Amino acid sequence: MTPERVARLRAVLNRRQPDLTVVTDHVHKGRNLSAVIRNCDAAGVLEMHSVMDKETYKVFRGTAMGSHRYVNVNCQQTLQQALLPLKKQGYQVIAADIGGSAIDFRDVDYTRPTAILLGAEKVGLSSEGAAMTDQFVTIPMVGMVESFNVSVASGIILTEAVRQRMDAGFYKRVRINQTDYDRFFFQWAHPKVSQYCDDRGLDYPAIGEDGEIDKPSQWYERVRENSTSS
Repeated sequence: MTPERVARLRAVLNRRQPDLTVVTDHVHKGRNLSAVIRNCDAAGVLEMHSVMDKETYKVFRGTAMGSHRYVNVNCQQTLQQALLPLKKQGYQVIAADIGGSAIDFRDVDYTRPTAILLGAEKVGLSSEGAAMTDQFVTIPMVGMVESFNVSVASGIILTEAVRQRMDAGFYKRVRINQTDYDRFFFQWAHPKVSQYCDDRGLDYPAIGEDGEIDKPSQWYERVRENSTSS
C-alpha cells in the first residue's frame, strides 16, 4: 500500500460524520440505491440504513457492491429496526415530502444528529415512516414536476447538511471514536482480509503506520494452526 493511499483513506475517515445518516424506506431500484450511497460517501456519511425485502436485497447486492465499500450499509426489514435505535440516540428524523406541513429543507438544523428518511420511488414515504418523522421538508421547485428523483433529493438535502456542518467546523476534526476508526480503516485498506475475519469471527490483525498488516506471515500461520486444531 502506497503512502498516498494510506493518507487518502485517513483523510476521508477524518471527515466522516458518525451522527449523520440516511434511511431509505423500501427504495427498490438498485441504481437509485447505488446513487444514494455515492451521495452519502460524498457527504461524509459513515453508515446508512436501507429497509428492503429479501428479493430487493439480492438485486441490491448485485448492483451496488462497488459503490458501498466506503459506506457501511445496514439492511433491515422494517423501519422500526432502522429508526428506533436512532431515535433513542437522539437523532431527529427528517423526511422529504410535498405535504402542507413540510418546511424548506434549508430551515432544518443539520448540525444535530440527523437521519434523512427517503420514501420509495413511486409511492413515496410509507405511513409508518410518516408516523416516525419529526420534521417533513420540501425542496422548492418551479417546474411542472412535483418532486425530484429519490437519489437527487438525497444529494440536495445532504449538500445542505454538509454546508451547515462545514460552517460549524465538523469536518475539521475527527469525530469517530478510535475503535470504530481503526475498524473502518482496516476494512477499507484490507477488504478481503477483513471479510475473511468477519466470516470466521476473528479479530483483525494488527497493522503498522504504513497501513500494512504487521508480520503477515506469522498471522496467517496462526490462523492456519487455529483452523487445523479446531
